[in-house]
Amino acid sequence: MSHSPSDRPGEPILEPETYQHFTLPALLPAGHTLALNLDLGTLSLLLPGPDGPRLVAQQQFTDSELCVLKPLLESYPHFCPYDVLLASFSSLRVTEREIARSRERLQEAQESGDWDQQMRPVRNVLSRTRLKIQFLGINIHSILETGYVLLPLRKRPARRN
Repeated sequence: MSHSPSDRPGEPILEPETYQHFTLPALLPAGHTLALNLDLGTLSLLLPGPDGPRLVAQQQFTDSELCVLKPLLESYPHFCPYDVLLASFSSLRVTEREIARSRERLQEAQESGDWDQQMRPVRNVLSRTRLKIQFLGINIHSILETGYVLLPLRKRPARRN
């Protein structure tokens, strides 16, 4: 009788990890893939190799950072609207209904002049996420009155003396 690891006394029970893969053409070099592990909060840059995928770079994200990173990755190559980011940040399960609620909240905030107060927590998390994702050669850009989009990180030209 064969035993699986979970049948053996004293052996840890391993839960399956949740991965999402993103190729992101024009953002990543050809052949590179991003693997987002939602359980561990890691985003890994992978390159295919002769013996399987090779890890090029990896970055760790908090739960709140994952809440804004995931919709940005899923929206690529398009922008991710404010209402989607707010819904993802505010709700464990993002549905069309949650997005509509966030849209209403933002419209009310715009009318009452509380837009900055409503979006400040999301912007703070986006700022931390931007610093971490730059390590992977990606930047998060704001589109005025629209949302955010992922773009390649542009290297600054060397200063001449």
